[in-house]
Amino acid sequence: MAEGFAKKILSKSLRIESAGTEAHGLNPYTVKTMNEIGINISHHKSKKINTNEIKKFDLVITLCGDAKDKCPTLNMNKHIHWNIPDPANFKGNYIDTKQKYSEVRDLILNKIKKFKRQDQF
Repeated sequence: MAEGFAKKILSKSLRIESAGTEAHGLNPYTVKTMNEIGINISHHKSKKINTNEIKKFDLVITLCGDAKDKCPTLNMNKHIHWNIPDPANFKGNYIDTKQKYSEVRDLILNKIKKFKRQDQF
């Protein structure tokens, strides 16, 4: 979700990548949730953080505690952590799960909009 928003909202001159501490495949709830607001991420891929590549980035933003806690390469000058719950960890029925993904989607969207307003990059 974050990569989809960042590529849509932030400068096209930025290299924006998304990865996690593990690659689990593209979550269908994520795709549906983003499609609801007109952003197609069905072509995105689930990727694992590449410790060699991450050092080349000017800024790394982690979204959940898992990435912040498990990624030792984040000892860099430009690291921001947004404490956003991972909706994949939510347990519930279809309707409640869709609601959780929508809530997280909206949190991410608001964080990226605020980030842009602060003109950090």
